[in-house]
Parts: sequence; structure tokens; C-alpha cells
Amino acid sequence: MPISLRARRWALYALFLLPGLSMSAWVTRTPAVRDLLGASTAQMGLVLFGLSVGSMIGILSSGPLVMRRGTRPVVAVGSALIVVAMPTVALGAAAGMPLLTAAGLAMFGAGMGGGEVAMNVEGADVETIGGRPFLPALHGCFSLGTVIGAGLGILANAVSFPVLAHLTLTGVVGAALLVWAMRSVPAGTGLVPSQERAEQAATPRPAIWKDARLVLIGCIVLAMALAEGTANDWLPLVMVDGHGFGATMGSTVFAIFAASMTAGRFAGGPIVARVGRSRVLMVSALFAATGLALISFVDSRPTAVAAVVLWGLGASLGFPLALSAAGDSGGNPAARVALASTIGYLAFLVGPPTLGFLGEEIGLRGALVVPLAVVLLAAVIAPATAARPGDHDERTDELETAR
Repeated sequence: MPISLRARRWALYALFLLPGLSMSAWVTRTPAVRDLLGASTAQMGLVLFGLSVGSMIGILSSGPLVMRRGTRPVVAVGSALIVVAMPTVALGAAAGMPLLTAAGLAMFGAGMGGGEVAMNVEGADVETIGGRPFLPALHGCFSLGTVIGAGLGILANAVSFPVLAHLTLTGVVGAALLVWAMRSVPAGTGLVPSQERAEQAATPRPAIWKDARLVLIGCIVLAMALAEGTANDWLPLVMVDGHGFGATMGSTVFAIFAASMTAGRFAGGPIVARVGRSRVLMVSALFAATGLALISFVDSRPTAVAAVVLWGLGASLGFPLALSAAGDSGGNPAARVALASTIGYLAFLVGPPTLGFLGEEIGLRGALVVPLAVVLLAAVIAPATAARPGDHDERTDELETAR
């Protein structure tokens, strides 16, 4: 029995909610995990490097796996890794074992990197068939998950709830979401038959990575991923170490960031339809840059909290809109989304350790100049995401051929 488009949307909403819940459960407990491990800022950067390595393994393997197997098995395995990663990270922290904690984060990164590339391919397919923006709301569910998870993390910090119990329960909830959602993820999306792959290999044609416009779009994905990932990795510690907040208030500020991301993503679809993708991306990047600059250079707690709202709103639409632009940029949209995601997720490889080592030398607030500079660059090259004549027609022709 064919799976309806509505069922596919709801399944993807749940599958994006899952990593959001898990990510914020981890982020809100980073001060507690840091204390359990007895780690310095630079050492925490190395622990977070496990997340980066896992992300790149997942990302680099996801595109080829999707072409050979379709999105369904890649989504299932990636989400399962996220579920198992939560209690693994918790065990590492509770036992005071940085390597086990880093291994759990590597599992989480592999699940996030591989699963999200596949889910973005699935989401781009749903967006094309439905004929209206879907990726911003889809990523909004990730942000909604971070809001819910951050709220629970704030409560956990306030009552000193054990990290082990908190992250293990998060894994249990994620497992339930995964089992429910996978029933409505169809097989075959993004699959390239072996004969067609052989024909493509035998027929000389320009590689998609040589498409200069696609590479620019990938750079925008990287910049906005770094803006978002910096908050996911470091925001509570920036507020605790850089602005003197307590652990509970640091988690609360992260919840404000997550709420701003959620609002921006759910409200973004109609705005993009009215104003245009490239203009929204440019303004979003400038918003994020303003928030980062205020947090970095202004020594004021109220200003820092207000700046987090700008940072969240600015970072909210960058990643999904740039991926949507990648899918619209030419033929073979699944491969284009996968390539842009791979370029973008490089931020998760270099971001955490770079900011950790910089933070050790100049403080975490000073280290924010790195994502600030990259986001300003994204604002400059945002016009590359503007729709061009023939983009939509080429994707529509491919869809009709597939049918």
C-alpha cells in the first residue's frame, strides 16, 4: 500500500524531533559532564572532537549509501545510533572516562551526519512532490526538539538530576519515536539503480563538485552549520564561563536560542515564498553575525540574552534554505543535497576543537570571532542561492521520468 505524502511528512517531523531532543539533552548537561570528567576547555574540545569525527564518517558514507540502498535504511541506522549514543555518553561521564564519552559522541555524530543527509534527501523529495516549502518546517521540528529537550535539561540541572538517568531516558524516548516513524518512510527514495550508476561512470560528464555555484551553496551551508553548531556545542559554557551565569541559567539561555531557531524555521516558509530565498538568507546571516558580535564584544548579561535571540533567528533558516537551493541547482538533486551537506558538515569537524583551543587561549567569547567571520562571508555569497531559469524545470523533468 503506497504511503501518503501526509504520512511521510509526519514521519520526518518525528525523525527530526528525535536528534533535537537528544542534542539538547547533551548540550544542557555539558557543564555537568565537564565537571564529572574534570576536563579543561581544551580537553572538552577534544571530547567534542569525537562528535566531529563521527559526523564526518556518517556524512561521507551517507551519499553513496543512499544511492545504493535508498534513504530508508540509512535513516533507520543513523537514528538508531543516536538512540544508543545517549546512554553511552552518560556512562562515560558518570565513570569519569573521557574516551568513552567521546566514543558516545562519535556514535551520535555518525547517526546525525548520516541520518540527516538521508532525511534531507527524503525531505527534498517530499518538498518537490508537494510543490511547497517543506525543509524549513522540517528543520523546525529539530529545533522544537531542542526546545523541549532544553526545558527538560533546565529542570534536570535545577534539581541536580543525575546525568546518567537523564540521557538514558532520552534514549528510551528516542527509540519509541524511531519505531513509530519508520513505518511511514518509503523504500527507494534517492536510490540509483546499479545499471544507471554504471552508465554514469562510463559516460564522461562534469562532476557535480565542479559546479561552482553548488560549491558556493555548500559554503553557505558550512557557515550556517557553524553558526548553529557553535551554539549547540558551546553556548551554555559561553554563558557560564564568559558571562558569569550559573549552570541552570546557562541552559536557560540555550533554551532561548533553541526557541528562536524554532520560531524562525516555522515562520520561514511564507516569508521565503514572499521575499525570495537569497534575500532571506542574506538577512538571516546578518542577524546571526550581529548576535555573535554582541555576545563576543559586549560585557553585559542582558545584552547577551537579547543577542542570543538574534543569533537563533539568524541561524534558523540558513541550513535548510541552502540545502533546498542545492537540490534546485541542477540534475541529480539527491547527490547535490548530499554534497552540500558534506561541505556544510565540515563545520562539525573543525568547529569544536578549533573553538576549544582558541577558547583556552583567548576565552570562549573571543573565539566566537571565527563563526562571526564565516557567517559574514555567507551574507556576501547568499545571491548564489537565488533560483535561476530552468532549475525547477530540470528537477520536474527528472521527477516525471521517475514516475
